Amino acid sequence: MEGFFKFSERGTNLRTEVIAGITTFMTMAYIVFVNPGLLSAAFGESGAEWIPALATATALGAALMCVVMGLVSNRPLALASGMGLNAVVAFGIIIGVGVPWQVGMSVIFLEGIIILLLVMTGLREAVMDAIPLNLKRAIGVGIGLFITFIGLKGGGLVVADDATLVALGDFSQPAVWVTLIGLIATFAFIALKIKGDILWGIVTATVAALIFKVTALPTEVLAAPDFRTFFAPFQTPEGTSSIALLQVFTPTLLLFVFAVMLTDFFDTMGTVVAVGEQAGFVDEKGKVPGIRNILAVDSIAAAIGGLFGASSITTYIESASGVADGGRTGLTPIVTGIMFALAAFFAPVIGMVAQAPAITAGALIIVGFLMMQTVRDIPWAEFEEAFPAFMTLVGIPLTYNISYGIGLGFISFVIIKILHGKARDIHWLMYIVSAAFVLAFILPLIQGLIG
Repeated sequence: MEGFFKFSERGTNLRTEVIAGITTFMTMAYIVFVNPGLLSAAFGESGAEWIPALATATALGAALMCVVMGLVSNRPLALASGMGLNAVVAFGIIIGVGVPWQVGMSVIFLEGIIILLLVMTGLREAVMDAIPLNLKRAIGVGIGLFITFIGLKGGGLVVADDATLVALGDFSQPAVWVTLIGLIATFAFIALKIKGDILWGIVTATVAALIFKVTALPTEVLAAPDFRTFFAPFQTPEGTSSIALLQVFTPTLLLFVFAVMLTDFFDTMGTVVAVGEQAGFVDEKGKVPGIRNILAVDSIAAAIGGLFGASSITTYIESASGVADGGRTGLTPIVTGIMFALAAFFAPVIGMVAQAPAITAGALIIVGFLMMQTVRDIPWAEFEEAFPAFMTLVGIPLTYNISYGIGLGFISFVIIKILHGKARDIHWLMYIVSAAFVLAFILPLIQGLIG
């Protein structure tokens, strides 16, 4: 095991990797419940009946791809169904276009296959290498702000407000106190230099959540797996005469393939760079050694998500929580994958934590803070470099979308460089990618024009 994972070389050990894997799982476990609940909305009146099947697809899809990532890349990167992408599938494609759920999953399956081809040709890696270092740094910082905001919102410390968009939460709510107890406990574990501080903070928050009745002990322990959504692209939807995959080839659905591909493409890029910066495997030029293996697995994961009926499976920014606990090798996501596999059978127990966002809110806030550190390396006195970075790091949390923030940064970078007479300094791929982002931003207009 030492020889394969290189524990000594990376300054870690078996115990640390196991704790990091569990920590990563604990901060990702909510997806086992959130994803099925969101996707089931696209199944109409029978949606509740599909939740067990969607939970099985979500848990086993994440389990499989976490293990594959650990074995192939030997990096602490875990995967699960992507938030945001699942909403596109449910509300944008299945409900919005009015197609069977199998066709919606086929869009994801096809998108994953296309991205895999880009990886195999080296184009996806070339795009990542073409991105300026300061934009990469800004992506990591922006994602840190994003997940901190998710933690603040999930913990009730920040709430929606019609007049000001956001406002301070209500401290009479027990969830707020669960968040604060978990956060303060994590502070204490960090101060005491206790290994697994974030994990123990989550455990403390879970106890507090039980006391404050924010969550409750489950009435059942086991939940039988349900495989009805598996191989969705090759199912023939009711009322149609061909398999779902063949029904994707229409102008509107192919535009969705492109839009989802763009989102998946850059969400992964941002996540890998951000986690890589924190884990120390991004070199001085901002490149990630072994990136092709990481991207290949991530591309296969997207296709597997569509195949299983779990929406697109993608590399998770919550991987940073495991890195913060010392995870440095592929054993971290393997442990996370094992936990996801168990979740497929013990969903009610996992739900005790996953159904209460306040329990993991403190962990997300801490991880977001840790990801802010690279902001000092951005040359703020140089407008050409700093403003695109600024648009990226504020765009990600304020649009609540990683790809949109990256797109704003890319487009502003190209425009500013051209206006300063430095068009030749821009990598040709940056022109293409920025144009693709412009196209993605005006996609609603295009859809309206073509009906």
